[in-house]
Amino acid sequence: MSLLPHQLELLSPARDADIGIEAVNHGADAVYIGGPAFGARATAGNDIRELERLITHAHRFGSRIFITLNTILRDDELEAARQMAWQVYKAGADALIIQDMGLLELDLPPIQLHASTQSDIRTPEKARFLQDAGLSQIVVARELDLRQIAAVRAATDPARTTIEFFVHGALCVAYSGQCFISHAHTGRSANRGDCNQACRLPYEVLDGSGRIIAHEKHVLSMKDNNQSDNLRALIDAGVRSFKIEGRYKDMGYVKNITAHYRKLLDEIIEEREFSDAPLARSSSGRTTFSFEPDPDQNFNREFTDYFVNGRKDDIGAFDTPKTPGRAIGWVTQVGQTGDKWFELEVRDKTAVLHNGDGLCYYDLQKELVGVHINRAECVSAKKGIWRVFPKNEIAEFKDLRKGLEINRNRDMDWVRTLDKKSSDRRIGLWAELRETADGFSLQLTDEDGFTGSAAIAQAHQTATDAAKSEASLREQLGRFGATVFAVHDISLQLSQPWFVPASALNQLRRDAVTALEQARAKGFVRLPRAKPVEPPAPFPEDTLTYLANVFNHKAHDFYVKHGVKVIDAAYESKEEEGEVSLMITKHCVRFSMSLCPKQAKGVIGVKGTIKAEPLQLINGKEKLTLRFDCKPCEMHVVGKMKKSVMNQHFKEMQEFPMQFYRTRPAATQP
Repeated sequence: MSLLPHQLELLSPARDADIGIEAVNHGADAVYIGGPAFGARATAGNDIRELERLITHAHRFGSRIFITLNTILRDDELEAARQMAWQVYKAGADALIIQDMGLLELDLPPIQLHASTQSDIRTPEKARFLQDAGLSQIVVARELDLRQIAAVRAATDPARTTIEFFVHGALCVAYSGQCFISHAHTGRSANRGDCNQACRLPYEVLDGSGRIIAHEKHVLSMKDNNQSDNLRALIDAGVRSFKIEGRYKDMGYVKNITAHYRKLLDEIIEEREFSDAPLARSSSGRTTFSFEPDPDQNFNREFTDYFVNGRKDDIGAFDTPKTPGRAIGWVTQVGQTGDKWFELEVRDKTAVLHNGDGLCYYDLQKELVGVHINRAECVSAKKGIWRVFPKNEIAEFKDLRKGLEINRNRDMDWVRTLDKKSSDRRIGLWAELRETADGFSLQLTDEDGFTGSAAIAQAHQTATDAAKSEASLREQLGRFGATVFAVHDISLQLSQPWFVPASALNQLRRDAVTALEQARAKGFVRLPRAKPVEPPAPFPEDTLTYLANVFNHKAHDFYVKHGVKVIDAAYESKEEEGEVSLMITKHCVRFSMSLCPKQAKGVIGVKGTIKAEPLQLINGKEKLTLRFDCKPCEMHVVGKMKKSVMNQHFKEMQEFPMQFYRTRPAATQP
């Protein structure tokens, strides 16, 4: 298993080792990061030496490092993926996050396996199957509500599988692993780490009669996920690993959002300390911050808690995929022709604008216009009036006018704060100084029960001032500033007050800390690999379409072994030439535009007039059809693969064809 049932894990993203180290420093219990290849963020790979540096640092605190190996793989890539798995295991990694079940048919190292979000875990049956197949941690779909998450927990064994859930960051509008628009239009596969984010584009929405019902709206673009207010409910539903999205995000984002959720989870752990079901961190130490975490300070498309508390009508960021920031004030004056400034009045008179800040506003078409401040001058501190000199000419700012509300989406003072050291993570310990026959010994015992001892030969010299001697001993022994430790208490087990030179005490403390670090490293236990149940558990279905993302023969063999009789190849194999569902999503454009038949029920005068008829999405030459499956309340974005994409990699597909059987072959006679 991964976590004990009472442990909570804050799981942070990292683009590189430096960001990963800061995630640990800001309180992450685990970090997920790309290995050298095969991660679902194609340009976020890291070499082994960098991973080793991160792993060494994380393990000092008992934090874990999970490596993403979560793309679907061609047959010719399996061996390289197997070798990479062994590489990261030997480097000390704690788990692999995977999507491709073909990996389970390879000679992998004894490293723990976690199911990627790309595995599309929406049902208790799928979760139970993955547990029985040997996956120790599963991240359930972001679209699940609390009741559905609890059902997954009830169907699985807390001693064998940890439930993981995304609590913050960008939202894929599709069920993860169920989006093929990028591949259909460009040949870039989201399942192979190369999504072109078609969901963030503006579209015209047409009804069945060709009428425009939305113009240039980002109707597939979601707000950002924020579960800050739902953590207690998620814990009660069975979630134990709280995952932050963002392997492409910068250092400031990871520091801030990790610190934000660290504080929230620590509050919950503290308030439940004496309850019937106490909780604990899954790694060691306490983290303090030199700043007040604030999710609004980072790039966001405004926030939603998505479907956790049921369907809502405000989950979309339809006007813009950019970050609108937070309201700061309004325009009071725009300079005349030739002037290079405008003035604004800030709501909070104590607010300060800085050179380099980013402002923005909505023009009359509700498009977000950005303003980069070259210079900011305070005209009246009392009235909160600021004169802003933008980087661009005033004439370039469309619809900039008096009375216009202005937001700030980049605060340089905040950026500079997070550019500096902004956290301190310490493991608590108790120190005991004793006298020995020929000197003194020091034993350190940390909060996890590890001990480190050291002794030094030193003549016993009676102290002339007992109080001063004791204070000096405590001061010298308590200097753990350059280490990862913080002392809770120092016990002096001495027959009488002794004078001990500072140099001797410093050497004693350093040697004991070294011994304690060695004891912690030696006592660190690698996460065990779960064994699949025998005989192999049957997969919940006996037929798999292209939606199962089976892209190699080992994955095919895995599903056959688990009772599947008909297996289609992945969409990337280019066998689906006609119109198919290119995206399946819980988001419904009809619902968001108040055109849902369920919404219309009971509304006088509209009964029977609103039907879930298809809609069209148009972006340039790209056309997609929206079809609505009202029983499960899902939307399908339907289209077909471009001919140019069909012809891509033609030679490659001939060399490595997906020649799966459509039905299980009859057993051959001996």
